Amino acid sequence: MTATPPTPDVLVIACGALGRELHAIRRANGWDHLRIRCLDPTLHLRPEEIAPRLRTELERAVGHYPRIFVGYADCGTYGGIDRVLADFPGVERLPGLHCYEFFAGAERLERLADDEPGTFYLTDFLVRCFDRFVVEALGLDGHPELRDAFFGNYRRLTYLSQTQDPELLARARAAARRLGLPFTHLHTGYGALEASVVRFAAG
Repeated sequence: MTATPPTPDVLVIACGALGRELHAIRRANGWDHLRIRCLDPTLHLRPEEIAPRLRTELERAVGHYPRIFVGYADCGTYGGIDRVLADFPGVERLPGLHCYEFFAGAERLERLADDEPGTFYLTDFLVRCFDRFVVEALGLDGHPELRDAFFGNYRRLTYLSQTQDPELLARARAAARRLGLPFTHLHTGYGALEASVVRFAAG
């Protein structure tokens, strides 16, 4: 009996903010051949550094993996990621401008924006890291009086949840209270993140 050859390893180079979700998708599908390499999520605080870091990772990976996928949307790089990918034929990225779009879907996010343009969004990752990525990053821990300067033009906080987690839901509500914003919740699941990774890993 001839043994079935192993599936060649494939690589996802992703934002660390998606690491938990990517590993959950990998486990759910039993993809032992899928390798996940996450970059520091704090790069989102310095988006001009994302594309150069991604280029470095791609240069390291090319020749070692038959297929590579990039787990970033545009993510505030203003086309920087796409300019990097132009030098790596066959490497794709997640659709859209940011994680809110590929989690919620472009059409649904557009409806949310039309309903209330002044919406501040959170994902599961941002709820977990709210203090680090919002409170501390904006200096609100030391200067809470700055809250209205940063968030005075927002009219609501919408939590786009990837998992059904009561603790995260409670923390998202607490974040809205801290920012002085009305709270809404929309469960998105993994959205286009899952669809894109399934297409890539199974292809």
